[in-house]
Parts: sequence; C-alpha cells; structure tokens
Amino acid sequence: MTPGKGMLYRIGGLLTGLLLSAHPTFARSSEFARTPTPHPSATPAAQDDSVVIHPPKDLVLQYRGERKAQALASYVEALDLQEDGESEKALAAFEKVLNVDPGEVDLATRVAFLLTAQGDYPRAIDILKDAVKAQPNDSEPYLQLAYIYAKYLKKTEPAIRYARQAIALAPIEIDGYQRLCEVQLISGDHKAALLTLDQAAQVQTNDPSFWTRLGKLYLALIAQPKTTPKPEEIAKVNQVFRKALGLAPGDAAVLKDAADYFAASQQMKEAIPLYLRVLELQPNDSSSREKLATGFLLTNQRDKAIQMLQEIIQQHPEQGQTYQLLGKVLEDEAEALSKAKRTAEAKTEFSKAAANYEQSLLIDSNQPANYLHLAELYLTRLREDDRAVKLLQDARRHFPGSPEVTYLLAVALREAKQVQPAVTTFEEALRETEAQGGEIANARFYFEYGATAERAGLYEKAAELFKKSIQLDQANAAEAYNYLGFMWADQGTNLDEAESYIKKALEADPDNGAYLDSLGWLDYKRGHYDEALAQLLNAAKVLKADDPTVFDHIADTYEKLNELPRALDYWQRAFALDQTDARIADKIKQAKAKLGENAPPDSSPTK
Repeated sequence: MTPGKGMLYRIGGLLTGLLLSAHPTFARSSEFARTPTPHPSATPAAQDDSVVIHPPKDLVLQYRGERKAQALASYVEALDLQEDGESEKALAAFEKVLNVDPGEVDLATRVAFLLTAQGDYPRAIDILKDAVKAQPNDSEPYLQLAYIYAKYLKKTEPAIRYARQAIALAPIEIDGYQRLCEVQLISGDHKAALLTLDQAAQVQTNDPSFWTRLGKLYLALIAQPKTTPKPEEIAKVNQVFRKALGLAPGDAAVLKDAADYFAASQQMKEAIPLYLRVLELQPNDSSSREKLATGFLLTNQRDKAIQMLQEIIQQHPEQGQTYQLLGKVLEDEAEALSKAKRTAEAKTEFSKAAANYEQSLLIDSNQPANYLHLAELYLTRLREDDRAVKLLQDARRHFPGSPEVTYLLAVALREAKQVQPAVTTFEEALRETEAQGGEIANARFYFEYGATAERAGLYEKAAELFKKSIQLDQANAAEAYNYLGFMWADQGTNLDEAESYIKKALEADPDNGAYLDSLGWLDYKRGHYDEALAQLLNAAKVLKADDPTVFDHIADTYEKLNELPRALDYWQRAFALDQTDARIADKIKQAKAKLGENAPPDSSPTK
C-alpha cells in the first residue's frame, strides 16, 4: 500500500521544523575538567594579572592555578545565570572564562550562541573563528558558523563551506550532514539537500543514532505538502531505519523512532512489533501505546490491526502487552460503535476488550494503571460493578496504601450498592492520600464521596462534602450544585436553596437533561405537577440516552395527574433499563392491580 498524503504531511511538518532549527551542541562537559585544581597549600596571589605580566618563577604554578580557579568559578556562576534567564550577565561571566582559555571550544560555542540570540553576529563569528584557530580539528565551531551565515546573514556560500569543513573533520557524525542539509534547504536547493543525505547514507558507522537521525531527515525531505512519497523513496528510508534496528535491536529510543516512522508511513505491520518491543522494555510508556492506537484510527486499519495482534498472540501468548494493545484497539472500536448508537454491538466489543485486559493482568500484574483502567471499563461501560469490586480488591492486595486504587474501590463499592463499606473506604482513601501527600483529594473526590454519603442516607455529611467540592472548584461545580439541589428536593427540604443550586447548574449547562430532571422533580415536590411534567419530558428529550430515573419521575408525575396508563408505560420503560430496581417493579405491580391487570412486571419497553 502506498503511503497516504495526510499522515506523512503531518509528520513531515514536525520534522521540517526540527530540520530548520538551530542545532549547536552545548551539552558536552567543560574542558576545565582537564586542568588540575590548585594544591590546597597554595596561597592566593595578591597581584593583579593585568599588571604583573611575568610573575616570578616560584609563583607561576600558584598564579596559573588561581586564574583557572577563578575561571571555573565564573563558569559555574555563568551557568546559574543562564538557567535563571539572566542571559546578559551570563554572557559577561562566560567571556571572563574565555579570556583565560580562548581555545575552549564548548565555551566559545556557548558564548557565540548567546551573542547570536542577542543579534550580535559579528562578535559571535569572531569568537567562533578564534576557536577554529585554537582547535582547528574540532567541528563544532564550523557547524555554528554555517548556521549563522545561512540563517541570519543569508550568505549561502560561506555557510556551505563551513558545513563541508565540519563534515571533513567528522565524517562519521551526522551533525555536519544535517547542517549542510539545513543550509541547502534555507537557500531553496531541495535537490542538493537530498544529495547530501545520499552522501551520508554511504558512511560506514555502527552508531544507531546516526541512522535514525538520517532517516528523520530523509522523511522531512520526501514528505512534502500535497505530494505522496514515491515507493522508491519510502524503500530508501526503510533501509536506513532497518540499519539502525540491526545495530541496536534492544534500544528503546531506536525502536520508538523506527516505529514512529513506520506508523507514519502506514506500514503498520512493521510498526506493531516495534511498539510491542518498546512496551516490553518500557511498560509505562503510554505515548507508544497511544501512538499505536492513534495510528490504527488515523489509517483506518482497525480490523487489520486486530487481526495482526491476534496473530501475534497466537505466536507469543506469553506477551501481556499484546493483550493490552488488542484491548485498547477493541475499546476504540466499541467507543466508535457507541457514538453511532449501536449499543448492543458496542457492549460486545467492550466485553472483548475487557477479556484481553484481564488476560494481560494474568500475565503481568505489576502495573496499577492497568487495574484501574479495567475497573473503570467494568463500571462505566459494562455496568459489571461486582467484578469491578473484586478486581480492585485484588489490586489493593497488590498495591497496599495506593490512594488511587482505594478511591476507585470506594466508587465501585457504592455502585455495587455496598454503600456503608464504600463510605468507610472513602475515609481510608482520604487518610492514605493525606499520609502520602497525594493529590486525589480534589473536587471530584469530594463529589464522589458526597454521592456515596447521600446513598448511605448520611444527608448532612453529603451536603458538607458537596459544598467542599464546590469550594475547591467553583468554576466546574455544576454537577455538585445539581446533586446537592436534587438531594434536598428529593427529601422535600431546603427547597428554595435547592432551586438556587439547580439553577446554578443550569446556568453552566442549560441543555443538560439531568439538571432539567432535577428542576422538574423540584416542581413535583412542590405539587406543581403540570410544570413538572413539562420539565421532565423535556429532560427525557434532550438526554442522549434513555434514563430509568427520568422515566420513573415522569411516571410518578403522570400518576399524580391521574393518567395511570401513561404512568405504567413509563415505569415499564424504566424497569426495562434497570431490572434490579425492586421499587419500580412494585410500582408496576400496583398500577396493574389498579387497572385490573395482574400479570407480572413487563421487562420490555412499550412502543
């Protein structure tokens, strides 16, 4: 399959930015490490070296040692100043050091970089040329000279000359080829830049980073806007990355670079095993996992990806990461089906995803995040609350004292209708996060805790917790405002304050069906049944999915309006959505008795 334009254009844009950025190397350690420090017995000289030109022979070592020590102190000071953003003061301190040792190449390039940033190109060039004279075999000053001449002075000829000199001095390092390529691109000579990379491809080196950087440079050149790379161009880049992989098959950085390239060029069969290997070496590398999943979605190869992962599982059933990745792809498929309102199919795919996550945990139970993700899938998508509880209890045994695990266990216990243990577990999560200085005790934590306290009948405690949630994040407190207002409305207490809170929630989200239901239920509690029915029907209309609570409220309101057949209809709809609700089943039974129908509750929604 030939690579698509869109993917390569995005990747190419990123790499072109890299290609056209400055690349002076300042990371090497200071040459001052070569100079012995003064002997502790030496006494600092009192003379000013600008006056004493020829110190006495017996003071020569002492005098030079002091100069080196002072230079080193200035160097450390300059580094601190540069880190603090004091570039002008840092520059002055660096220049003090340079006066002591003008041949210090690393320092010269650093000073030149600061001068370039200030627009003082002539001084930067002078310092770099002095460094060239002092160290004619070091390529670094040539690289920076080439960049300054090309980027700022727009003088291509000297820039190319300096870049070629850097290549001649270090022919097996990629920096010179990259700089020459940059200069040629700045001057608009795309063909010459490609020939430079072809020259680099002939180098004999066993450095894998040379080949990964060369591959990225090639990709930046061939992935141009509104063009599709030719098959022979892709084959050339493939060869470069495969050479890097052959030299470093166990290097995560090399594997990731190669995987990113193959994914970007839509060669997913090549990319998947590489990402899997990265995840074996770095299990917590979420970016690789996300890149793989995103690659499947962007290239619209989800079915093919599932098939390939299943084949890998057949060949290597012991690799837990493969099950994890397959679970992710299946979960993405389920999310897409859910958005398309293909609910039954979505649930099937969510179940398949969960099964793969479970298998991954059987092989590798050392990642708490995997437990948390699977538990959330049980809770939010599959509504298998008891399984979530069991899983999180197991996770808590593996990771005792983890507030994240304890927090989610508390939520799971609540959803499984074990509200009293849930309240206790929330308190344990709070103690754990306080003991560890964690950050889970945020507005969301107190909201979830408040919801749990409300279900446990601890209404005053629930109100305190909801207010704490609002206090911590008032800008995003609509859900807490609504829950507290609904709780009071449902109890028939603090109705005026409840109305105020619900309306604050609606101010933030006027079309939220849950908030409209709360307002309708408040009208119901006040005995305003006509107004309540209008609000509740509107709430059911704007909700993205049918909700048993809203249907139950509508049914209760119809009953108050003496329209029992319609009430029965909505109770049956509610029961179809939640057949564990004995309270609704009892309402259906009583309604049928009043209507002369003694049949058991119908679990199917009426049309």
